[in-house]
Amino acid sequence: MPVRGLLPRLPRQTWLILSGDAVSALGTGMTLPFFLIYLHRMRDIDLAVAGPIFSMIAAAGLIGNPLGGLLADRFGARQTSVAGLVIVAAGTAGLAVIQSAWQGFLAAGVYGLGIAITAPAFQSLLGGSVPAELRAQVFAVRQAAINVGASVGGLVAAFVVSFSSLQSFVILYLLDAATFLIFAVLIARFTDNPPQIQKTPITAVAGGYREVVSNPILRRIWVLVVAVVVCGFVAFYTAYPIYATEVGGLDAGALRFTFIVQACMVVVAQLFVLRLMTGRRRTRGFALCAVLMAGAWVTVLVTPLLGGGGIALTGFTIALMLFAVGEACLAPTIPPIINDLADDSNRGRYNGAYTLAWTSGYVIGPGLAGMALGAGYGSALFMVLVGLLVLVAAQTIRLERFLPPSVNGISAEAAPAEAIEVAQGRDSHDG
Repeated sequence: MPVRGLLPRLPRQTWLILSGDAVSALGTGMTLPFFLIYLHRMRDIDLAVAGPIFSMIAAAGLIGNPLGGLLADRFGARQTSVAGLVIVAAGTAGLAVIQSAWQGFLAAGVYGLGIAITAPAFQSLLGGSVPAELRAQVFAVRQAAINVGASVGGLVAAFVVSFSSLQSFVILYLLDAATFLIFAVLIARFTDNPPQIQKTPITAVAGGYREVVSNPILRRIWVLVVAVVVCGFVAFYTAYPIYATEVGGLDAGALRFTFIVQACMVVVAQLFVLRLMTGRRRTRGFALCAVLMAGAWVTVLVTPLLGGGGIALTGFTIALMLFAVGEACLAPTIPPIINDLADDSNRGRYNGAYTLAWTSGYVIGPGLAGMALGAGYGSALFMVLVGLLVLVAAQTIRLERFLPPSVNGISAEAAPAEAIEVAQGRDSHDG
């Protein structure tokens, strides 16, 4: 099947936004994997302090995510995205010149705040740039673009970085800052707020988050997203590398190979998954995401029992391939649901709540994973993760009873029957 047939037809402005997002992801891919190494080896900051500096990026999101959503509704998604990207660039440039731990905390906080403000504003900008029927496509393409950009950034960093050269890291962070500024210029000069948002009076969006959090469907989705972030993505970045090397016997080269396969697999799978999910329930895609991630962790648990060497490498590679397909199932499901639940007066706040779920997961998850691994309960940790992910899948299917068919991606022909099921589900729930 030709790639051209896999790419959806999106407006020119949307492709421009996605291209800028890929450029900024390239910069992040260059710097984030080396963050702790940079602080510890290049800036002589103790690891016990470097870890909390890294956590500061996520902690800033607890303020920045809701703030970004609110600003997007009040002043426009485009303006807020540009402002957030400028803040990110300032924080990145600050990281390039830090000399002490307190400067590291400050620069990381500014960087995290900018990222957190930009995220819901950018999601709102993308969600409002296309009709509702194209939202699954645009968020799927965005995920693929981010993964491509981050992967290319990692390759660039491999050629630029030298552990014996502070200057190489400085150049890397300044290049990263430049990618965010380029993205900001692209959005500022060549995009507009969606027409519907431009016509919305400021007085119509002057409220806070009470209206948003009062939506029971959003609250259910929020909890499910936090669970997938903690049990899936946080475990992938924290628990998996330690377990695969200490219990599974992988060396650094083999571990790196599994990550490369995962990165390539998620890019390839993203567009195929989008094509397969067209016209199907988005909730089923999210449930499949949780099931595939659970399958990945079951494979991780079983692999050390089969032996080391090539068998271990094969097993862990299969696990990350399953994880990659599960990750690919997420983009065309939850972000479009969030944007379809919203209207043009509160889209920023809905996306602010959604991105806050990701931030909360990254704040909660690493500490829990660290405690379990530090106490020697790695296998038990993965067993719990599998159980929770299966529970997420079951609760996602149950969510179908309350979700409007159009929001769930149901075709117009199937919508009347689905609407009856949703109404019956609500009646039984209320009763």
